[in-house]
Amino acid sequence: MAARPHTAQVAHVPPHMPEGRTRYATGMATLTSDLRVLAGDDDFFRHVGGSSAELCGRDLFDLLRPSAPSVLREHFSRLHDGRRTRFTERVAGCRFDGRVFSGELTGTAIEGPFDQLSAIVVLLRPDDEPITDEVTRLRRLLLSPLEARILEGVATGASTVQLASKLYLSRQGVEYHVGSMLRKLEAPNRAALVSRAYAAGMLTVGTWPARVLPDFVK
Repeated sequence: MAARPHTAQVAHVPPHMPEGRTRYATGMATLTSDLRVLAGDDDFFRHVGGSSAELCGRDLFDLLRPSAPSVLREHFSRLHDGRRTRFTERVAGCRFDGRVFSGELTGTAIEGPFDQLSAIVVLLRPDDEPITDEVTRLRRLLLSPLEARILEGVATGASTVQLASKLYLSRQGVEYHVGSMLRKLEAPNRAALVSRAYAAGMLTVGTWPARVLPDFVK
């Protein structure tokens, strides 16, 4: 697949989760259109065997080295050219740190303006991790109508100043609501917030700009 230019910055995610915080079996990451890791949560980096500093910017296939790479590449190719918006595949291979693994990988296409692929969100759940239903937990989270509009803006890359002007809020007001959503979804930054929202099915897939589905609005 041909690489496409992108302007998003690599987000730093701490390699280890703070003591006392709940761990979730499903790890999430955002990939560029050429399958390089843009950002991820703590569990994703723990699953693949490295820190965010080591792994952001690396090709997904360098991190997992799956036993059937052609199958996965075909799935990602279909996301890339718009033949499908989502896939789930059983995978087995070798992690970045050399440990073998098996598990389930789900990929979802995120489209930008003009129906072009802007990013891919992947979920990784190894078989040797305790199973927790993180998606079900997130589905119980409801946003206020204003939070939904702010999340939609964050998903498009809008800045705090741009959101404040559009929604007739102060910058502090925008930051307050963004902070509230970061806590609800237990996301360390805006990139992870959008990734978790897509993974939970909160945001529409295949449309631009993405919209928060009514089921997630109070």
